Amino acid sequence: MAAPTAYALVATDLDGTLLRGDDTLSDRSLAALARVAEAGARHLVVTGRPAPRVRPLLDDLGSTGLAVCGQGAQVYDAGADRLLWSVTLDRELAETALGKIEAEVGQVYAAVDQDGVEGLTLIEPGYLMPHPTLPAVRVDRRDDLWCAPISKVLLRHSSLSDDELAATARSVVGSLATVTMSGPGTVELQPCGITKATGLALAAAHLGLGPERTIAFGDMPNDIPMFDWAAHGVAMANAHPELKAVADEITLSNEDDGIAVVLERLFSGEPDRRRELLREPQ
Repeated sequence: MAAPTAYALVATDLDGTLLRGDDTLSDRSLAALARVAEAGARHLVVTGRPAPRVRPLLDDLGSTGLAVCGQGAQVYDAGADRLLWSVTLDRELAETALGKIEAEVGQVYAAVDQDGVEGLTLIEPGYLMPHPTLPAVRVDRRDDLWCAPISKVLLRHSSLSDDELAATARSVVGSLATVTMSGPGTVELQPCGITKATGLALAAAHLGLGPERTIAFGDMPNDIPMFDWAAHGVAMANAHPELKAVADEITLSNEDDGIAVVLERLFSGEPDRRRELLREPQ
């Protein structure tokens, strides 16, 4: 097990991980992240949310540094309010991918996240936002989704589970896009080869850091590449079984301040007397 301050970079997903179900941050989590900063380590948000939807949360964290957004398609500089790096999903390829998926499973409902720090989330008729607190603009028809460059497409199906939809999408999309499952009701298409790991690696390199001193926290299969890249991966108790299977450690749920439990142990220099972990580190 690493020494208490062995980690120089703490990478956290947001939904289902750092955030509670009501999209808020607990005081305990904020205090734990403050302890990380006091120890000289860096915190990086690594999320599927696009940069415009992350900005208010970074304000709550008091962060003026970097964040990895859009499933790794964006590296956002909060202090300068600009993208240091971004990759867009070709809209013709996105349309082709959607057609292939619908040929297999019937109608899907789609939304897109536009590129840029002021990009909108557009949703077609029938699409329901998995996070009702996030702003979205409803368009009249699917063609309207492609009016500006996009970072990803979000998909939902009326009867298939997320696992079923994601598996079918992967089987037919091929190299047109990368398919991820990032939360309940959230199957996504993003630029081919782009994952949270690619974005995290870029942001870490910008900070002069690497995987060997990185600890990562997540809850869904889209966090698997991030766990593969980082030295240590911690899954939440509420995590998807696929992520738990590859995690080095499992902590409490996002509702029970699972991230804070681990950070308090690692950055306090004291043993965890409360035994709050569900599984000890390997």
